[in-house]
Amino acid sequence: MNKQNENPAEENPEKLLDLKVTEPKIWAAGIPAVTAALSDVVEEAGMVRGMEALFRMNKKGGFDCSSCAWPDPDDDRSPIAEYCENGAKALAEEATTKKLTGEFFAQNAVADLAKLNDYEIGKKGRIAQPVYLPKGGTHYQSISWDAAFKKIAEHLNALASPNEAAFYTSGRTSNEASFTYQLFVREFGTNNMPDCSNMCHESTSAALAEVIGIGKGTVTLNDFYDTDVIIIMGQNPGTNHPRMLTALQKAKENGSKIIAINPLFEAGLMGFKNPQTVKGLMGITTQLADLYLQVEINGDMALLKAIEKLLYAAEVESPGTVFDHEHIKNKTVGYIAFLHHLDQYKIEDLAIAAGVPLRQIREAADMLKNKSRIIICWAMGITQHTNGVDTIKEIVNLAMLKGSIGKPGAGLCPVRGHSNVQGNRTMMIYDKPYEKQLDKLKKVFGFEPPREHGYDVVETIKAMNDGKLKVFFAMGGNFLSAAPDTVYTAEGIRKMKLTVNVSTKLNRSHLVHGEESIILPTLARSDKDVVGGEVQFISCENSMGVIQMSKGVLNPISNDLMSENQIVCKLAKATLGNRTVIDWDKYAKSYDEVRDIIEKVIPGFDDYNKQVRKPGGFYLPNAAREGKFETDDFGDKVPFTIAELPEHKLQDDEYMMTSIRSHDQFNTTIYGLDDRYRGIHNERRVIFMNRKDIQKAGFQEGEKVDLFNYHGGRERVARLFIVVPYNIPERNTATYYPETNVLIPIDSVAKKSNTPTSKLIFIKIKKHVPQNQN
Repeated sequence: MNKQNENPAEENPEKLLDLKVTEPKIWAAGIPAVTAALSDVVEEAGMVRGMEALFRMNKKGGFDCSSCAWPDPDDDRSPIAEYCENGAKALAEEATTKKLTGEFFAQNAVADLAKLNDYEIGKKGRIAQPVYLPKGGTHYQSISWDAAFKKIAEHLNALASPNEAAFYTSGRTSNEASFTYQLFVREFGTNNMPDCSNMCHESTSAALAEVIGIGKGTVTLNDFYDTDVIIIMGQNPGTNHPRMLTALQKAKENGSKIIAINPLFEAGLMGFKNPQTVKGLMGITTQLADLYLQVEINGDMALLKAIEKLLYAAEVESPGTVFDHEHIKNKTVGYIAFLHHLDQYKIEDLAIAAGVPLRQIREAADMLKNKSRIIICWAMGITQHTNGVDTIKEIVNLAMLKGSIGKPGAGLCPVRGHSNVQGNRTMMIYDKPYEKQLDKLKKVFGFEPPREHGYDVVETIKAMNDGKLKVFFAMGGNFLSAAPDTVYTAEGIRKMKLTVNVSTKLNRSHLVHGEESIILPTLARSDKDVVGGEVQFISCENSMGVIQMSKGVLNPISNDLMSENQIVCKLAKATLGNRTVIDWDKYAKSYDEVRDIIEKVIPGFDDYNKQVRKPGGFYLPNAAREGKFETDDFGDKVPFTIAELPEHKLQDDEYMMTSIRSHDQFNTTIYGLDDRYRGIHNERRVIFMNRKDIQKAGFQEGEKVDLFNYHGGRERVARLFIVVPYNIPERNTATYYPETNVLIPIDSVAKKSNTPTSKLIFIKIKKHVPQNQN
């Protein structure tokens, strides 16, 4: 068996802190959320600077939060605060007055910084000037912008083929910068554009595009306010999308029922104390979930089929009262074959596969039986499985049976993670662009874009290791920590001739690098963006297809920062030189010019500059939202799809592990070391286990263990975790990422979407052995 070396990119795991465990919460937000939010902002940015930014965040005419993609209300935005605790923490990270200059990098070797944990690295401050790590160098050193662009251009132009470079995109990147970025990359000559969607909602995009004709959700925020039932699957809104709690509370007040489906009991699915209401401040909790189905990890497909089978039985008993036959007849194909497929299952077997008591599944079916205004929400707990695409199609099956798409108060709601990840894809950040998109680029700009599909994230990591890539350029994000199979990814990155990161703050991706490395510091969302004396604004797309402006309000902490759009345009000019047919200076100087050209290339952006200046922005067209479907293979009909149940055969000493966020992080950014909703304080290296499993394995609460994965005959190990008993199904475990990303095999991906299976990793747990005793 091939045993990997210890992760060269991982924090030192031999240093544990003083873990304190308390009872998990049964409600989210409340006064503790307000206290945590304000203390972080004041500590990092100061009272005046911090409060100025908080007051303008997510407000009309202000700036868009850089964390999650939950939409702002169209009309009833809070006069007090339109942000959540984690949004405030995200602001604190970027509004900090701490800055890293050339002097800091001269005093701190890369090897020494790499010994810090992710929390310590992130708290160092904003990067204040471009820096460069030469081949064989030990310290980053200052470099001018022009010299940095020249060096990157030299590397790119020395490649034997443009396909020897890959250009990654983070979900924070604006519409304007995303568009010019893909334009530059394609004029350079490649479609190697991996992006963070590849690691999160790619399964959603693949599934929905195939069956409803658009890879996006179909609801608006107003639909939540007047619906009958909301189903929340594989999503933890209290931590990952806290502003969603306000929408759920309003839904409950208007009579909606909520069904929560999750392997863990999450505070933000059970109750909410709204800190912007008198009741919330008094400690009065709004109950959220009316029914909580504690499904086993990846038991969602079995659960959906069980619900469908029960609804079918009810329809047979009372024809025409459960299924929407007019909708099925006019909008779908494959109904009879789908029913025959359901007939092959026994309801008892489905309940066992789901891990949910049959009586609870019957209760869920009864809640849905006579309703059609149903909204189904999901996130990573659904998408990051080998069968993620099929499970999403099963969600569509349920919605189509009930006629729950294309009417007010009903539809599909994939809840996106990063604030403009959906906008990135709309702006053509995609490794597999459609021919009609490329044809439009050719028509508008006059160059022939590459037609060959490029690399997604997993393919990029493999290409790095196979020697097919020489340059890796990252527009934002923390690629190493976000990616699967951390050791393998790090090995690939170290093989690059040049790595470039456009960043606001220091992260681990700067410390695991190619032969040469450059960090280009960029403006944050909250920063004023002034070009040639003119204040610019950017735009973003939220989870529900609303395009709105974002205009920073803070003075940047350094005069040596550059916006993402300017970085792209200046790099394009330096790289392409006389070969370019595009006026990059025009797009660098005016974002209005960028929006004008977007309008000519991408459908739905008519009068872009005029519409985006309207308070609240505008909705992009969404035919499925109106009940109109445009699929490639089925015309104006939605196919009922047939998929088999996933099978998970565990060895006697094997467990299923899902990776989750703590409440004190956003994606790979670690705000702190507490997860107060789950009762974890001052530590992140924990593994949540069922108490019975702890006893059977001979472990003790608080014992130190190591975690192993053996996929493909390769040993992967994450060392030194603390066992914490938790209410989680037997043989199911949970850990925080990115600490356990090292265990996610590069070859374990979702079918069709190629998304890493971060929500289901098969592991073995062994008593911890200090490395010096191995």
